[in-house]
Amino acid sequence: MNGYDQVERILNDILRAISPSKEDRTLRLHIISEVQKVIGSIESLTGATVEPYGSFVSNLFTKWGDLDVSIELLNGAYISSPGKKHKQTLLADVIKALRKKGGFRRLQFISNARVPIVKFEGNFNISCDLSINNLSGQMKSKMLFWISEIDTRYRDLVLLVKEWAKTHHINDSKYGSLNSYCLSLLVLFHFQTLEPAILPPLVEIYPGNMIDDLTGVRAVAEKNIEEACTVNITKIRSDRSRPINRSSLPELFFSFLTKFSDICSRASTQGINPFMGHVEDIHTNMRWLPKTYTLFVEDPFEQPANTARTVSSKQLMKIAEVIQVTRQMLVSPNQNQASLSLILARPHLSWLGRGTSTSTSTTQQSMSATPITRNTPISRNTPISRNGAKTRLERKQAPLQTLQKSQDKVMDKPQNGESSRSKRAPTSQKQQVWRPRSEPKAEKGSSGD
Repeated sequence: MNGYDQVERILNDILRAISPSKEDRTLRLHIISEVQKVIGSIESLTGATVEPYGSFVSNLFTKWGDLDVSIELLNGAYISSPGKKHKQTLLADVIKALRKKGGFRRLQFISNARVPIVKFEGNFNISCDLSINNLSGQMKSKMLFWISEIDTRYRDLVLLVKEWAKTHHINDSKYGSLNSYCLSLLVLFHFQTLEPAILPPLVEIYPGNMIDDLTGVRAVAEKNIEEACTVNITKIRSDRSRPINRSSLPELFFSFLTKFSDICSRASTQGINPFMGHVEDIHTNMRWLPKTYTLFVEDPFEQPANTARTVSSKQLMKIAEVIQVTRQMLVSPNQNQASLSLILARPHLSWLGRGTSTSTSTTQQSMSATPITRNTPISRNTPISRNGAKTRLERKQAPLQTLQKSQDKVMDKPQNGESSRSKRAPTSQKQQVWRPRSEPKAEKGSSGD
């Protein structure tokens, strides 16, 4: 088995293992239902509803993914925007009610955050973030869901990149690294800038700044956004003149690493703009000035907000190191399934490197292709269990450092194996990093028709 086949096999095994089953979806619906019962008992939140957002709604969550939930206040038919102090007061009532009800562990009230939240862990070891009136988060999640329907490889690569990032502890904004939403946008940008592109600039899907259009009557605002996106996505999918990019998942993962391998040097002068599908010089973009961030990845649905605003310079260097080491391992002639498993997935998936066969009866079941809506029913008789939860020990391990110690000889030969892969690797992997559409092509890709 050659190196390319090993990478393909291990990535597919990881994807099957981390993809949520119908049961995983049911578990989250059960938690939402339990939270709704608690909210219904709070006098200050009479009439409020509990609605999910984030990766659960966008269908970009993994088997062990967190759950984001918003308490939507009763305000007639109109979109409301309560102040931060009011949100803090309401969430203080919520955490008291959760403690009184019992069954919710590790309760934490983060009142001074940009968006005040209550964090807790429900049954089945699923971590939850609870906020107030996060309609923008719900709509962003739906947007990503609609985008993922254009090409299923987007969802697959997001899941793999998130697992890889968690493996190396670069997917935690609390400690100065990348949040999952930002990672999803980086994958989106990668798909926009391939040759040929897999996904279009988001201006072609929704030409406005979505956050500015969430005003007035909620049902009308949501309907207008959804109809505009539906028309444009239908047009994009039916356009037979669009060149087709047939890159495989391993090729896409490798070219993702290649594109961002010099992220440190480029971040100081250029920002990533998924709305237009290209990079921009920071000093020429008046919306981004003054430049006070280590890395700039603009939120295409809430311009000019920076989704990478929490990334520190120290963590950016670590991100770059992880990218480079992973890329070197993927082209190494000495790679094996054990080393690939260690660098691409967390310890609870270490069985992948031992060639153990997986049970695909549940892991191959993906979530329904319908985005979550309000008041989704759940049966009380639905059997609920939880397997494979990550432990504290697993979260604390540092696989990159472990791998570097055991693979010193491999790391000393980062270029070995490049020539042996040249027949299989797409030439799109050689494209200029972060190359804007307006720049001349560095080298024509061959991953299309």
